[in-house]
Amino acid sequence: MATKAEALTATTPAVEQHERETIFDIFRRWGYLQASLDPLGQYLPPEPFPTPAPEGDIAKEARSYYCGTIAAEFMHIPSNEQRQWLQERIEQVAPKPDQALILTQLIRADLFEQVIQSRYLGTKRFSLEGITALIPFLDRVFAVSAGTGVATAMIAMSHRGRLNVMTNTIGRSPSEIFTKFEDVDPRSTMGGGDVKYHVGATGEYHSPDGKTISLHLASNPSHLEAVDPVVLGRTRAKQERIGKDGNDQVLPLIIHGDAAFAGQGILAETLNMATLHGYNVGGTIHVIVNNLLGFTAVPEESNSSRFATDIAKRLPIPIFHVNAEDPDAVVRVAAIAAEYRNRFHSDIVVDLVGYRKHGHSEVDDPTVTQPRRYAIIKDRPALYQLYAKQIGIDPTAEVQKVQQELLDDQKTATHADHKPQLAQLPAYWDPYKGGECEPEYNVPTGLPAERINQLVTSLTSYPSGFHIHPKVKKLFEQRQEMGAGSRLFDYGMAELVAFASLLEAGVPVRLSGQDSQRGTFNQRHAVMVDTETEVRYIPLAHLNETQGKFEVYNSLLSEAAVLGFEYGFSRDYPETLVLWEAQFGDFANGAQIIMDQFIAASEAKWGLLSGIVLLLPHGYEGQGPEHSSARIERYLQLAANDNIQICQPSNAAQYFHLLRRQALRPWRKPLVVFTPKSMLRHPDASSTLADFAIEHFQNVLPDNDVKNPRRLLVCSGKIGHNLRVEREKRKDFSVGIIFLEQMYPWPEQELQAALDQHPDAQEIIWVQEEPANMGAFSYVMPLLRRMSGDRAVLSVKRSASATPATGSAKAHEIEEKTLIDLALGAAV
Repeated sequence: MATKAEALTATTPAVEQHERETIFDIFRRWGYLQASLDPLGQYLPPEPFPTPAPEGDIAKEARSYYCGTIAAEFMHIPSNEQRQWLQERIEQVAPKPDQALILTQLIRADLFEQVIQSRYLGTKRFSLEGITALIPFLDRVFAVSAGTGVATAMIAMSHRGRLNVMTNTIGRSPSEIFTKFEDVDPRSTMGGGDVKYHVGATGEYHSPDGKTISLHLASNPSHLEAVDPVVLGRTRAKQERIGKDGNDQVLPLIIHGDAAFAGQGILAETLNMATLHGYNVGGTIHVIVNNLLGFTAVPEESNSSRFATDIAKRLPIPIFHVNAEDPDAVVRVAAIAAEYRNRFHSDIVVDLVGYRKHGHSEVDDPTVTQPRRYAIIKDRPALYQLYAKQIGIDPTAEVQKVQQELLDDQKTATHADHKPQLAQLPAYWDPYKGGECEPEYNVPTGLPAERINQLVTSLTSYPSGFHIHPKVKKLFEQRQEMGAGSRLFDYGMAELVAFASLLEAGVPVRLSGQDSQRGTFNQRHAVMVDTETEVRYIPLAHLNETQGKFEVYNSLLSEAAVLGFEYGFSRDYPETLVLWEAQFGDFANGAQIIMDQFIAASEAKWGLLSGIVLLLPHGYEGQGPEHSSARIERYLQLAANDNIQICQPSNAAQYFHLLRRQALRPWRKPLVVFTPKSMLRHPDASSTLADFAIEHFQNVLPDNDVKNPRRLLVCSGKIGHNLRVEREKRKDFSVGIIFLEQMYPWPEQELQAALDQHPDAQEIIWVQEEPANMGAFSYVMPLLRRMSGDRAVLSVKRSASATPATGSAKAHEIEEKTLIDLALGAAV
């Protein structure tokens, strides 16, 4: 039996360990509040711990790990394994980095900026000075990642330091960047192109042990954080091209500004994608280039909490803050970030806290709004000078050598006669075309009745023992009748048949949107749910063993981030038919930045193509201002130079042909489709089996049912069916009704032929449901007048309005009846 003394001795280590863990736990939780992060000592002063901070040797050791130039927030992570892993990496003597390499990188980063400042004074470049530690940070991330098997890195960043990263990380020659400042050959970008700090770049990183990472810096607009979901979509596409090891081989890295990270809603939407099945990319490394300034706004004006990164604490991910004037600490955290992402396939945030040497841009004077801070910055040595002194190296010789190299590159740039191409497209873009649509791009889209019937059979099959919902079973029986030719096809089945036909031809299909698996209007049912087990079955994923991959996702409740993601996916998987569906068409205005800056403009600005499809439910049915209009006018205003396609297929078979045309022809342009709501199952918008055998999508549907009409109505979508139904009721066939199926590019020849088919008609009338200041009215009328010859061109539409539609169902009925009466009777 042990004596009391022996028992006391045996328990002492356990007691000491408990005490140590208790003290360390306090610093693990709260140490970041007292870390030394702002190099200038102006912001982020120490805050008291919520729990009193202990003293003594153990506390001193803990403080050295958690209250120095590195601050870590990770105790909110529920996974004990992840917390333990982080603790082990933090609570150790810092490994000594390659300081000579770091110094070289800092010299190159700072001198690059200085040469631009001296040679192109007063020109915007959005300097990295004050936080040039970003360059060794990136180098270390890629060095570690290369060792874990990463072969490709997808990078997003805004303008701050972008040119520096292009040169010192991506590997573009300084002379190429200097040539951009020379702005040579301006006529080559008349009406297009973009500023130098927005364009993308590609290059290679070569690790010390001989491994290579392909680097892709994505093109982006000035709209901060808008590129975040785009680069994640591109990452997902590249990962899917690889297969099961894609997450390990393709690394996404996003570089943010501090004020934008805290303030831009699309960032929050993008963070929420981290572990969602349809959007997971195996973890993203987020880096904040934190100047503690947002243009002229100080931190307390930009975010409501201590750190700009606090929004990321909604997720179970680690957040590191690092004083950017401690390069050794910066590269240490870079290694931890790369290892953590590889180990746990999780996001991680690294906040590099520094300063901005100049104003928001080099033409801005920051002393007006931050005089105290810039009085300190004015006399602050460059980081490479501070670091050289710290490690005891005289950098003079290397500085002179690098400076001369940069001056030589600048001189070379002054003799350039063309703009350099900073990015190379992957080979999988070789078969696809941009520019104007040539006749040879068109391909047949029709399929014979037997083939359609076979596809319908596959789409209405499910495993034995599957408990199908009675309503879905009834729907499948109706769809089998469609395939047999005894029932008209509706839009929902026409869409699924189009998908199936493409998948069996090896074309992948990806669709996402809010409630897109079933469909907002109960029209799709691409995913079946067992009524007893809730196990899901997707007929489109079980067509045959050689089919293309089919994906359909109910998206998070976001428009901007999800559309940005899908656009990004389409950028790196051009073979795939990629579709994003808005729940209602007008909800898409939440993603207007993605449409304006990427979808409509990417070819003109950056020479980048996309085949993304937007499905936007549209139609006036008395549901109020927010569920009627998809804002056709906005997309038409964006249309120029054959940059996008804008269509409103008026029947199920036309929708079928349109989807197949988009996937099969090599012309890769975004497609905006205004899809129906009440017309989804309307008999006048339904199609026969024979309609699917028509050779092509028809840009214009002429009226072959009337002879010698007195007037021709030209319209698009639901209003045309309402007119046809009313015409039939009245038995008045003195009015012809022509459907404009494609609004842009303008189908002049087809529409002219449809008009000329009825030469005795004296009036051509554009009819639309939308108010006069909306819809296609302003776009269509000048074009119709040019084509009409001597015939009068009039219009029927709602009066101009500040809102798309009335909130009263009865008022809607009165307005619609008036429209139809005027169109079939007398136009105004």
